[in-house]
Amino acid sequence: MPAPSLPVRGADRKPSRVRPYALTGGRTRFGHVLLVETFVATVDGPRQPPELTSGGIGAGVLPELRAIVELCRRMRSVAEISALLRIPLGVVRVLLSDLADQGRIRVYGTGTAPGQPDRALLERVLSGLRRL
Repeated sequence: MPAPSLPVRGADRKPSRVRPYALTGGRTRFGHVLLVETFVATVDGPRQPPELTSGGIGAGVLPELRAIVELCRRMRSVAEISALLRIPLGVVRVLLSDLADQGRIRVYGTGTAPGQPDRALLERVLSGLRRL
């Protein structure tokens, strides 16, 4: 099956005057623990109707939410989703939290206890930064 076409803000047109944070209705808080390395995946099941809405926006289905659901058919990190869709990390966290509240995606932990970063993970991140 071919990969779905993902919406990328501003890829084929002039930059929008609408700020990305308008996607969240101005909300900046999210109810789930969504660190940059947190993994999320679409909940398996029959294709659900496109009733995806962001908590702060009442009208219409956001194409970004559809794109996130499609991207998450394969487990992805929060940072990866943000980078692939070219949407700021804070906005992606709010949208992911909305999708998790709706039961569309599952949030997986990072495997570390709260407040205790995984040393191996930090070393991998540092190694990746050095390669840039």
